[in-house]
Amino acid sequence: IDRKTPELTSCIYLGIPGKKCGTVIVTAEELGCCRDSVLMQFCANKLDKKDFFGKSDPFLVFHRSNEDGSFTICHKTEVVKNTLNPVWQAFKISVRALCNGDFDRTIKVEVYDWDRDGSHDFIGEFTTSYRELSRGQSQFNVYEVINPKKKGKKKKYVNSGTVTLLSFLIETEVSFLDYIKGGYWLSFNVNLILASTGNPSQPTSLHYMNPYQLNAYGMALRAVGEIIQDYDSDKMFPALGFGARLPPDGRVSHEFALNGNPQNPYCHGIDGVMEAYYRSLKSVQLYGPTNFAPVINHVARYAASVKDGSQYFVLLIITDGVISDMAQTKESIVNASKLPMSIIIVGVGPAEFDAMEELDGDVVRISSRGRFAERDIVQFVPFRDYIDRSGNHVLSMARLAKDVLAEIPEQFLSYMRVRGIKPSPAPPPYTPPIHVLQTQI
Repeated sequence: IDRKTPELTSCIYLGIPGKKCGTVIVTAEELGCCRDSVLMQFCANKLDKKDFFGKSDPFLVFHRSNEDGSFTICHKTEVVKNTLNPVWQAFKISVRALCNGDFDRTIKVEVYDWDRDGSHDFIGEFTTSYRELSRGQSQFNVYEVINPKKKGKKKKYVNSGTVTLLSFLIETEVSFLDYIKGGYWLSFNVNLILASTGNPSQPTSLHYMNPYQLNAYGMALRAVGEIIQDYDSDKMFPALGFGARLPPDGRVSHEFALNGNPQNPYCHGIDGVMEAYYRSLKSVQLYGPTNFAPVINHVARYAASVKDGSQYFVLLIITDGVISDMAQTKESIVNASKLPMSIIIVGVGPAEFDAMEELDGDVVRISSRGRFAERDIVQFVPFRDYIDRSGNHVLSMARLAKDVLAEIPEQFLSYMRVRGIKPSPAPPPYTPPIHVLQTQI
């Protein structure tokens, strides 16, 4: 498809060799640059009765017109049961989906009576446009529902009821970058699980210090850190490890500074984090068990102190998949879901990551003691799924970074929406001062 000159294209899907299994029609159209959404509500009056033992179960179907004259469904309302005078719930739709930013483009609305078997009965239709709808509730937005077949057969046919626009509210959708431009920033926190992964001097260890290439922990750390550090204003990252015996007395710690300075665990940039990580491998003794809750609670305490959303905390945990405090970790995540923070978990090594998948919560929202997480704040990916077969580590890291960071903008925006925090205006672009040179003659 040529994106400059969109055209209707047919594709034949060959599911069985030598046998045509169907046709897929692909219609392409360049998206307009429009970030508005509209919140609309409709009601109807005196619709045609379609059910023999009842009235009707009406719903609306909205169609956007395409450049080639065809129509594409862009929204369906819910069904309102057993009434000829329904009031549908307000719904939100992007202006792109409704008319692709073309305010005069035709919008067709069909009215149906719902049937259980899917053979919904057509009541009638009407057309409008975004420009007409934007007038809001008025005499201009009361539409006669017309059934063309009935109109052609019955001389006295007037309409099959009316549909009225009750409300029309325009909202401008803000993006992740709107907040970044307005001075909001991400606070990047690094936490590495060192426990139970063998001697770093041995090639069998996930922490093996290979002089020629990064180990799995190092590749995951650099892949994510090099991108996210550009959204952190000071590029000073607290880097913690857990699951080790610390010198000089060999005490077990599940939360210690990788740079060896508990009063100031911050490292400058991702290079500073990498340096602290490799230095720590030479000074500490890896030791289990592996507890996640302490480090989540550690970052949550900082996140809880930020009430205006000016900082959003991103916690990166790199793990071999072992977890010793599952119940406590679930509770920590549920509590943290109310705070301005997200958690990225990267699994390294060959282990099964069932526990990490559960923490991700994409299938079933994570809960603890009957309380569900307010938002989905955890993103888990197994690093082995991104390793390039040809051994290209740069490509592996790029693939990992793309997927692991994919959910952060939406998680950030979901927090801002729930809290009603709007982005601050972006500062004016910098204009260098003009120096006027004065000379004496």
